[in-house]
Amino acid sequence: MPAPEPAPPLTLVVMGVSGVGKTSVAHALVARTGWTFQEGDDLHPEANRAKMAAGHPLDDADRRPWLRRVADWIGAQEAAHHGAVVTCSALKRAYRDVLRDGHPSVRFVHLVADEDVLASRVTNRRGHYMPPSLLRSQLDTLEPLGADEPGVRVETHGDPEAVAGRALAALEVAGRPVTGRS
Repeated sequence: MPAPEPAPPLTLVVMGVSGVGKTSVAHALVARTGWTFQEGDDLHPEANRAKMAAGHPLDDADRRPWLRRVADWIGAQEAAHHGAVVTCSALKRAYRDVLRDGHPSVRFVHLVADEDVLASRVTNRRGHYMPPSLLRSQLDTLEPLGADEPGVRVETHGDPEAVAGRALAALEVAGRPVTGRS
């Protein structure tokens, strides 16, 4: 009898609104796991970046090609049998459905913080194309991770390394070991 195929490595989609710490926590996750990393914002078409920089929120039609790019990247990592970490706001369940459609490796790490903390973070960061004025539209759009969606909700108090540790521990409790290198 042939040995069973090993489970594919995981893909952690670090999600949440602007200013929640997606990139910082993703880097801490990569440092702990050694997995491949992709900054989801880098996959936005230039038109999306320009629209946000002008203070206009993206709509579903704007997000569709971006989400397809993120999903394609996830598929490429799965095909290569790489553990992976990608940042993506993934604000709506429908967006998360695009990311996990046909991708059994996906687990969401939904980062959350109080609105006043988020406002302070986005107001004080420099060099980001998304202005603080769009935070409210993201909070209004956000559909929290559902109990039937694969992943965990993690508060972002503390440094990114502590948040990453809590995320990995919660994912292990959710039934799939994630420590070590793939």
